[in-house]
Amino acid sequence: MDQAANLRRLVLETDKKTKKTKTIAITSGKGGVGKTSVAVSLSIAIASNGSTVTLLDADLGLANINVILGIIPKYNLYHVIKGKKKLKDIVITVPEGIKIIAGASGFHQLANLDPKQRSTFIESVAELDSDDFMIIDTGAGVSQNVLSFVISADEVIVITTPEPTAITDAYGIIKSIAAQAPDKIIKIIVNRVQSVAEGKRVAQRIINIAGQFLNIKVENLGFIFDDIYVPKSVRNQKPFFVSYPKSKASACISIISDRICNKETNTAKGSGLSSFFKGLFKSAEHEENEGRDEEE
Repeated sequence: MDQAANLRRLVLETDKKTKKTKTIAITSGKGGVGKTSVAVSLSIAIASNGSTVTLLDADLGLANINVILGIIPKYNLYHVIKGKKKLKDIVITVPEGIKIIAGASGFHQLANLDPKQRSTFIESVAELDSDDFMIIDTGAGVSQNVLSFVISADEVIVITTPEPTAITDAYGIIKSIAAQAPDKIIKIIVNRVQSVAEGKRVAQRIINIAGQFLNIKVENLGFIFDDIYVPKSVRNQKPFFVSYPKSKASACISIISDRICNKETNTAKGSGLSSFFKGLFKSAEHEENEGRDEEE
């Protein structure tokens, strides 16, 4: 049996062993919009709704979910890629009610894994406890590393703020997603708004532009109020949803969480973790092949 057929067999076997986990990539066009803070608190809020959640830190080079949670992981994805640990060995259960997989800058080496390493990696996915959701906190921007995670996920949440530069960059990441995966489910959250009207206005502007120029549908998932307790919680290394559950920002997160849980867990199943990682490998292979074509 050749390596490609063996990989397909492993993916099918893994899907049979695991329930379908919904994978949601949270991304942004630019940094500094509060993406990671939102990803952490949203994951905790979804878990508080009765769902099981694993949060994957896929922010290459700037992995900081553990910083917001105030923990220092002993192992991360780099150790999995190098074959020193299995995925199940690096999953950390935190007091906030979620599990996390710490990221590392070495994750870009997925593009350079040989078939045997990829087979080992897919096999390790089957050893994970199947959760209802895996939330992937990607890096900001439109690099292929970011797009690999985004395109492999079941759906995408783009975080922006009302700032003109953030809106422009949010459109840029949506355009990049549409170019590679025009049928991808894309939703938007407007962070740091001053009013309900501002949140709706910014979201509608992006939705209209995406519909007019890209011919794709973007869904408004909600907004989060600008709240002094958010940066305060970051300094204290505690998620604002936990530290300040009655804050305006936490109230917004609760509403967004309810929308995600009510819509997704009741009406649509995910494609499964093995399918997510298989898509990630395909994207890595595509990027590697493009690089070879350019060299030739």
